[in-house]
Amino acid sequence: MPYKEREVNKMYYTMGEVAILFDVNQSLIRFYEKEFDILHPKKNKKGNRYFTPEDIENLKLIFHLIKEKGYTLNGAKEYLKANKNTSKDTMRVISALENLKKFLVEVGEQL
Repeated sequence: MPYKEREVNKMYYTMGEVAILFDVNQSLIRFYEKEFDILHPKKNKKGNRYFTPEDIENLKLIFHLIKEKGYTLNGAKEYLKANKNTSKDTMRVISALENLKKFLVEVGEQL
């Protein structure tokens, strides 16, 4: 039976890890933290930010609205206020479909 790597689920991600994950500068993440009420990273005594998986999902949603859908900052804020639950569900569906696509591409390459 081939070895299958486990997916590591962390409780907290550092600011640097989040910046690498989204391929953006840390300053942009700090800016979004100030602009959007749904982002609440934990801070230690030194002021270092630690993001939970829920914060990561919220950031994915924000980046999806701004980068892919073309919303302005104010438009994304308004959309999140009006459609908070449905937008999270939509992002879960999009994520599941992307994972399925990746799996199917891998299967296609093995054939």
